[in-house]
Amino acid sequence: MANNSTRDSNIIRIANCSGFYGDRLSAAREMVEGGPIDVLTGDYLAELTMSILYSKKSQNPNVGFVGTFLKQVKEVLGTCMENNVKIVSNAGGLNPRAMAESIQAIAEEAGLVVNVAYVDGDDLLPRIADLKAAGVELVNLDTGVALADSGHDVVTANAYLGAWGIKEALDAGADVVIAARVTDAAVVIGPAAWKFNWQRDDYDALAGALAAGHIIECGTQATGGNYSFFQEVPTFTKIGFPLAEIEADGAFTITKHPGTGGIVNTGTVTAQLLYEIGQPAYLNPDVIGHFDTMTIDDQGNDRVRVSGTRGSSPTPTHKVCINLFGGFKSSIDILLTGLDIEAKARVFSDALFELVGGRDSFDEVTEQLIRSDKIDPITNEQAFASLRVTVKSTDQGKVGRLFSAKVVELALSNIPGYSARPGGAPGSPFMIHWPALIDGQHITESVTMNGTVTEVQPTSQLQLEPVIHQVAAVDVEPPVTGSTVQIPLGRLFGTRSGDKGGNANLGVWAKTDASYSFLFHFLTVEKLKELLPDTAEFAIERYEMANIKALNFYIKGILGDGVAASSRVDGQAKSLGEYLRAKLIDVPEQLANDIED
Repeated sequence: MANNSTRDSNIIRIANCSGFYGDRLSAAREMVEGGPIDVLTGDYLAELTMSILYSKKSQNPNVGFVGTFLKQVKEVLGTCMENNVKIVSNAGGLNPRAMAESIQAIAEEAGLVVNVAYVDGDDLLPRIADLKAAGVELVNLDTGVALADSGHDVVTANAYLGAWGIKEALDAGADVVIAARVTDAAVVIGPAAWKFNWQRDDYDALAGALAAGHIIECGTQATGGNYSFFQEVPTFTKIGFPLAEIEADGAFTITKHPGTGGIVNTGTVTAQLLYEIGQPAYLNPDVIGHFDTMTIDDQGNDRVRVSGTRGSSPTPTHKVCINLFGGFKSSIDILLTGLDIEAKARVFSDALFELVGGRDSFDEVTEQLIRSDKIDPITNEQAFASLRVTVKSTDQGKVGRLFSAKVVELALSNIPGYSARPGGAPGSPFMIHWPALIDGQHITESVTMNGTVTEVQPTSQLQLEPVIHQVAAVDVEPPVTGSTVQIPLGRLFGTRSGDKGGNANLGVWAKTDASYSFLFHFLTVEKLKELLPDTAEFAIERYEMANIKALNFYIKGILGDGVAASSRVDGQAKSLGEYLRAKLIDVPEQLANDIED
């Protein structure tokens, strides 16, 4: 059991126990019992998760929250109360009130007196018509189309709330705070603001907590998980979840409990800072955090301190995650083997669409030929390529069993070597992600505890003096020159990539000043498109963060209408960075020698 008598009054230890809906169930207990902490948090709400919770709530209006979190609470609630550990989570999803009531029932069953609060005000679905009448168009950030012109029904619409409702609940004595769709970092910013009584315009301190929240929000991705240089990780067995030790000025240290697997170093922290971001000015309804101002100091022993993050006043808008009902889809994967792969793909797909009424009979058709086959293969599997066909329609009958039956009909009457991989359920419903912005004047958070409701206004509505931090441009030295050698890009550089709605980000970072100088001058947008030809058709923005030796590329539209609607094999762009690291590039021999040293 944790010995919280060792707490330092000058810091707040905030531990994460979940990076996504489905993460390790035992993590909550491990974080509570593994060492001293002040707050247990978990992040469960990805954009895809909201559509999953909608499906659950549509079948049972009493759910719509992350049910697995209740199992974690049941394991640790008594220990948290005994050690004065607060629990703060966004697992309330689409129904935070019901989750708060469920936790209250767990407490009563265990004979515990627990103050449970919940934060809502994010749900815009009941207000869509009124907002439209008031001139709020909820324009798609990627396409510029107003929601009313989408042609699809809205099933969820949730504004990203900030951290001040959470602070209000903790100020009022809450032991457990259940939030709806708050920003991922809010579950860290709120407790830190409560601990140090930060004010709304303590922007530098808030920016530090924002960075800390962004680093630990995805769980073990900060402690060696999904890490490019995975050979540095001593063991992946029981990899430790991260915790942030936040100081009064917003500086913080990322670490993990002793004796756990994984690693915390400059690389794991840098990689996670680059995850799912666009510009270095990271927008949040509480503060804009300038990730290009911070300093990272690796202190060894799985401790990395981050300081100096500057903050500016938040924008007047909140992001809104809207899910539309897109229709139904089916995907098939046909294995093509050996010779004449392209011709076989053409023969099969033409025959299939002749049987099902033609390509024009569907709302959308995507055909991808994935060339994984090798010349002169030495195993049967090395001779495989794959034809992935995805069809979408608002008519479920067109993409359901009839479509899959016609695929099967071709098994003995088409290409040689016909074989197929199992696909998903035919005619499955899918959601379209619709990112938008809404002015903060339309947002009011509500905090409910013990029957008392308190309203909290966004910072943008408080008429505070604006603070805008100007980040100075950084001159990067010319790269080293001389003879070159060809090596995989990933031998020098780490990456981290992920989805941002229908877009993807690809962060690339260097370990040394010399290698960053090369990266800065070498990896332009044009060079990236040359290395990754399947990104060439998309608009790409490049952002520079010399302070952490990193570049970030924001690839617009590569994921279509978001994860739930994507027809890509990797609809979340998690593998995009490793794809880049596999590319061969010419680098100065001196840099290549540094790898060996």
